[in-house]
Amino acid sequence: MIAYHFPPLAGSSGIQRTLRFVQHLPALGWQPLVLSTDPRAYEKTSDDLLAEVPVGTVVRRAFALDTARHLQLAGRYLGWMARPDRWISWKFDAVREGLKLIEEFKPNAIWSTYPIATAHVIASALHRKTGIPWIADFRDPMAQHDYPVDPRTKQRYLDIEADAVRQARYCVFTTPSAARMYQQRYPAAAGRMVVLENGYDEESFSPAALAPHEASGPAAGTQPLLMLHSGIVYPLERDPTQLFIALARLRSEGTLGPAELRIRFRASVHDDLLRQLAQTHGAQDFIELSPAIPYREALAEMMAADVLLVMQASNCNAQIPAKIYEYLRAGKPILALTDPEGDTAGVLRSAGLNDVARLDSVEEIAALLPALVRDWREGKAVLPQTLAVQQASRHGRSQALVALLEQATTAGIVAASQRQD
Repeated sequence: MIAYHFPPLAGSSGIQRTLRFVQHLPALGWQPLVLSTDPRAYEKTSDDLLAEVPVGTVVRRAFALDTARHLQLAGRYLGWMARPDRWISWKFDAVREGLKLIEEFKPNAIWSTYPIATAHVIASALHRKTGIPWIADFRDPMAQHDYPVDPRTKQRYLDIEADAVRQARYCVFTTPSAARMYQQRYPAAAGRMVVLENGYDEESFSPAALAPHEASGPAAGTQPLLMLHSGIVYPLERDPTQLFIALARLRSEGTLGPAELRIRFRASVHDDLLRQLAQTHGAQDFIELSPAIPYREALAEMMAADVLLVMQASNCNAQIPAKIYEYLRAGKPILALTDPEGDTAGVLRSAGLNDVARLDSVEEIAALLPALVRDWREGKAVLPQTLAVQQASRHGRSQALVALLEQATTAGIVAASQRQD
């Protein structure tokens, strides 16, 4: 399993996908070997998830540098040194370490996961050298209409994804729209493109339910509704500007004030930008900015909040934030500022949740917020449906991955036999 996102990396929900597969696969008959990067390549680290890597798991860490932090000179670096990403240096030692792992353990399959494109570069090299079946976990689309912005980086993305489509036994996506996009882009390989969504880990929630976090709740009288956005606020893809404008408008109209609604941004990464935007648009009294906390504490906070907030721009319609599934498990009302036609809204609708307004629409947000606060105060806020929550567990996702691994390796045996014949 070739994954940049692995403990002790901190600050990204992307770490959960590989970590939870590593936890669940052994009980399902598969023993994972992890090939990750030296922690020096991570901008931020934390030990809080290291204990959740099962004892005995083989984890090899290849030498890597972050070009932007380690290889710059006077604040600049050459573009080719960060193409396809800032961790391309990981490739060289990772291929060597990967070959050692293969020689030592004779694995049945290679699995690599984006969003660090270099992981697919490493996997492709190992697959070509050994012939071991490869599953390329794209998660989200790589090359898109407006991303990457740099044309040479975008071309490199296109080259990497085209190579993965040619070489990998299966290409895996976390949303139906992403899979459809690639089926249309590479129709000859459409049958090898499958959806394996993200999810939540039930074991992580059990102790979180007992953590000492308190929400205000409808019975709290004059306490404001506490709405929580947990995780990174990307300046473009999760731009809260229209939300802040709507809040200021509602306050000026006397419809909704800070005494009724408090929005907490936890671990946004861009606190300075949020603070500036809130002040510019007159919404600063509605919001609070809070630092990152350990993962299980973050889950406990989700369970203690009154409403959970997700923001996703329409250019991310083919993506679903991984925390959506943790939000569902937290069992709280969810406000989605996203395109109703996108996959994020689709997941919420399938769970019986319909509080959706477009992220770029002040009018829709301003219409929805007072109604949401009123429903909460009256105890009428809609909660996720139990069946939808159960279906989103990481254990179920791991079972789906096992089925895919078995199909990939069986097909590999047949192909090898045919070549010998």
